[in-house]
Amino acid sequence: MALTKDLVRRALTGVDGPDGIDLVTSGAVEWIAVCEADASVKLSVEPTPGREQFASLATACAAAVTREAKRDGVSNVSLLVQFVDEDGSLLYETRTPSAGSPPVREQPPEAAANAKASSLPGVDHVIAVGAGKGGVGKSTVAVNLAVGLARRRLGTGLLDGDIYGPSLPTMLGLGAMEQIAHEGKLQPFLVHGVKAVTIGKLVDPEKPLIWRGPMAHGAFQQLTTRTNWGELDRLVIDLPPGTGDIPLTMAQSLQLSGAVIVCTPQRVAQDDAVRATRMFQQLGVEILGVVENMSYFVGDDGKTYDLFGRGGAEIMAQRLGLPFLGAIPINTALRKNGDAGEPLRNFDPETAGGEQLPKALEQVVGNLESQLALARLRTGSAKPKLTIS
Repeated sequence: MALTKDLVRRALTGVDGPDGIDLVTSGAVEWIAVCEADASVKLSVEPTPGREQFASLATACAAAVTREAKRDGVSNVSLLVQFVDEDGSLLYETRTPSAGSPPVREQPPEAAANAKASSLPGVDHVIAVGAGKGGVGKSTVAVNLAVGLARRRLGTGLLDGDIYGPSLPTMLGLGAMEQIAHEGKLQPFLVHGVKAVTIGKLVDPEKPLIWRGPMAHGAFQQLTTRTNWGELDRLVIDLPPGTGDIPLTMAQSLQLSGAVIVCTPQRVAQDDAVRATRMFQQLGVEILGVVENMSYFVGDDGKTYDLFGRGGAEIMAQRLGLPFLGAIPINTALRKNGDAGEPLRNFDPETAGGEQLPKALEQVVGNLESQLALARLRTGSAKPKLTIS
């Protein structure tokens, strides 16, 4: 048996808020998401309680859901309770874990003044890689960005957030590896200098994930918060295409440093990329830049061919006032290295079909780091450095 939204909602009718009215009747329940035996609840209660009252109310919610779940034969229930204000900013959150799982941090109300959403412990910067449509090479860009950052001696993680079409098992060569969990936490794969996690190693590779939005939401949150990332300088998240549940969940639950938009040169891809850009901007996520993927084709003879109209994404970026991070060509070596799960080969001219692909990738990674530094200065989060020579 698995949890259902109706079960969780039914349980919350037995929990009174600060106003003495149960949470469902008072309209305090913003939304509920469930996946297997895990549930997430977002609450907006009035009057706003203090830290101890938040904790007490969250405990009451967890107890009520656990009791109701047992009646339906569901055990080892885990409940994430988030309290938000009228603007949607996170005031406090806590998770009541299933048996054997360590508790997730709590965020007190006073922290809301410093952060719109919760951040991952030990992770300095979270960078989302998104696109308005599928087929533009978003996962290819995300993988090579992560590998390029790791080559710069930055502690780098890569999360495959494309719940419905995970590509990392193939692109990172994870086929023979088994996913390991320790003390309720997923242990990321360490490959090509990158810590990586993908739902593709948790499900049957040939079985389609026919999930509604709340299930995908719950799966994404588990991959994000239940992974033992350790200390990371950068965490790159490969998002599914479009403007659906996963990008929205990520923007609301993580403190993002910014997003990278991937687009191919042709007009139809630009139209969808603009929509993705507007979504991130509406959610208050800074756009670190645009990458033009498949900008041109490099033949085995070294000649270049503008198959899709080279420069279209750069023009789009200029029109929207966004940084242009660079153009990535496509060649036979890029395809072979991706299929073989050997992304490091894309940075070596001898295995990348010449100098063009490695130079393009290094340029994109370098420009991304520059834009990230500028974003930190704009937000006031940059720390001064003392250099002694």
